[in-house]
Amino acid sequence: MKLNSDTQINGNKIILVPYRKKHVEKYHVWMESEELRKQTASERLSLEEEYEMQQTWLNDEEKCTFIVLDKNLMDETDNEIVSMVGDANLYIQKDGDCTVGEIGLMIAEPSFRSCGRGSEAALFILRYGVEKIGINKYLAVISSSNVTSINLFKKFNFVKENESEVFQEITLSRKVDSEWISWLRAQTPSYAIEPTEPNF
Repeated sequence: MKLNSDTQINGNKIILVPYRKKHVEKYHVWMESEELRKQTASERLSLEEEYEMQQTWLNDEEKCTFIVLDKNLMDETDNEIVSMVGDANLYIQKDGDCTVGEIGLMIAEPSFRSCGRGSEAALFILRYGVEKIGINKYLAVISSSNVTSINLFKKFNFVKENESEVFQEITLSRKVDSEWISWLRAQTPSYAIEPTEPNF
């Protein structure tokens, strides 16, 4: 979405930047992995289709996506491509007066998993969705076999809403209220938004 196209979010371990053309080639390499496609319920796309998808996401007001950079790598190299480790997304829909955001998170680089990058990225995009998009409820649709992600969102006070044996997925949800917003802000003391040059 255009809303986050000039937004960068800095933290202790990660930096979130808008998904741009320059990121597409590495993203495409990630999505050649059958394991990652299965975990993210994604179809295999050609590189050309991936470039088209990036532009679709940029212009779709119901989709918000950030690339996750490792902060240490970015500080060392000043190179976003080298520093890319995953992505964080929101799929936004209206349910009456309620704005619902389905969160998607992927740490694609195995060496950067289970070391706090995914947790910080998830908390940041959850906070961004509340404060900048006005999301009232979150959903996390997760593969039933992805115990790590299920436990992560339970730690974020999400609760099980339903489970599909056919699709082998579990849906966790969290209503946004003042108490949870206070908790979310307390978990993200390093969260800092700064403008970045729009470069689609």
